[in-house]
Amino acid sequence: MESGKIISLQIGRPKQEEFSSVKMKTAMNKRFIEYVNVTKSGIEGDGVGNRKFHGGPDRALCFYPVEHYHLWQQKFSKQLSVPAFGENLTIAGMTENETYIGDVYRIGETVVQITQGRIPCSTISHFNNEPKFLNHVRDTNLTGYFAKVIQEGVIRIQDDIVLLDRLQNQVTVLYATDVILHHRDGQDGVNRLLTIESLADEWKSLLLKRIQS
Repeated sequence: MESGKIISLQIGRPKQEEFSSVKMKTAMNKRFIEYVNVTKSGIEGDGVGNRKFHGGPDRALCFYPVEHYHLWQQKFSKQLSVPAFGENLTIAGMTENETYIGDVYRIGETVVQITQGRIPCSTISHFNNEPKFLNHVRDTNLTGYFAKVIQEGVIRIQDDIVLLDRLQNQVTVLYATDVILHHRDGQDGVNRLLTIESLADEWKSLLLKRIQS
């Protein structure tokens, strides 16, 4: 079975912060932790500041591939501290192009399913003090992704991420995010995503609204 690796594990409660001279309520500034208790509504001790883009059963866990950190560090000529994207799990071996919507993984005691890519917001730019960060993340579709929890339990920093089931091998997270953010393949792209039962309900709604308009 394919597997990934946890590089870092972190949680944080939303609070009033000031980044790049902008005041906001956010949970981006997360702290490292060695283990977490995961429920279907999310990680205990974690939270979200903007429920439009984060949170809910389909977005209980946020992942970001460590492989992209080198790209962004080169782009902005500076070191980025994990978690620069406010992710819960910084992972290796599971980039958006290697991970598929609907993939089911075991991580320690938990079982999770990938539901959607992440729609980034301006907090990424403010948090990292790089005004163009959001635009670059959107342009590349290297946004990270979300998962829902099928089986609750504990995740530990040393746990492997083991693929249990790949329900389809046509739509990667990268492709799905490109359809959502950049309308890739037009109506064909929309139809392809809507055939995937495990796609997050919010993304299904976005696609149905696109058809209606």
